[in-house]
Amino acid sequence: MNLSFNTNLAKGYSSSSQIARLLTEDWVLNNSYCPSCGNLPLNEFENNRPVADFYCGKCSEEFELKSKKGKLTNTIADGAYSKMIERISSENNPNFFFLTYTKQWTVNDFLIIPKQFFTAEIIIKRPPLAETARRAGWVGCNIDISKIADAGKVFLIKNAKVINHNLVKDTFNKTLFLRQQNNDAKGWILDVMNCIDLIQNDTFTLDELYKFEEKLKSKHPNNNFVKDKIRQQLQILRDKGIVEFVSRGNYKKVRYGNI
Repeated sequence: MNLSFNTNLAKGYSSSSQIARLLTEDWVLNNSYCPSCGNLPLNEFENNRPVADFYCGKCSEEFELKSKKGKLTNTIADGAYSKMIERISSENNPNFFFLTYTKQWTVNDFLIIPKQFFTAEIIIKRPPLAETARRAGWVGCNIDISKIADAGKVFLIKNAKVINHNLVKDTFNKTLFLRQQNNDAKGWILDVMNCIDLIQNDTFTLDELYKFEEKLKSKHPNNNFVKDKIRQQLQILRDKGIVEFVSRGNYKKVRYGNI
């Protein structure tokens, strides 16, 4: 991958937002690949398509690009709150590419968050615009990626270092099973994954995970058997290679080389 943007394309443009969009989209088209199947290059949808920016001509995965100058932060600005909620609830919601770049127009971080990790919980509603604003009352949103499990942050480039393509593909495909889960089942798996991420050590015990019982109960108030559900999710995560069973009551996180 060439980490530098083709700044020659910016000649004749004065708007910084137009320049950034032009250069970042051109970079993705000429340097990225499909994290699901490895196919390259990606194809670009026609302009102003409301759902996605790019798609893979081989496996049909779709991607939307969000980019910003500077370091990657937990909060990423997006568009209208209602539209975002509608999109992530639909069957054709896209995966999201996040790209950060330097003042010298070079890539710093480039990651994908697979669409199965997008839930209403990570979409943060912003206050409506003031009555004096041109779009008075408009409500935007931010994407809080700190609420996304580590397995859902798949870096293609991290700190200007290109990650091995096969590792990216393996990491992306490891969680595709979540797309076949209903909302309740997926919610439980994601919540337990987040709890596991909060445990600092690579190895953890069932008792350590039980400490999140009240937290999980508050998110799933209709379930009176939280510990049973925790064990059930651990078995699913073990079978999918996301955690390893070490011994009775002891587990190990499977660390992704690109995280």
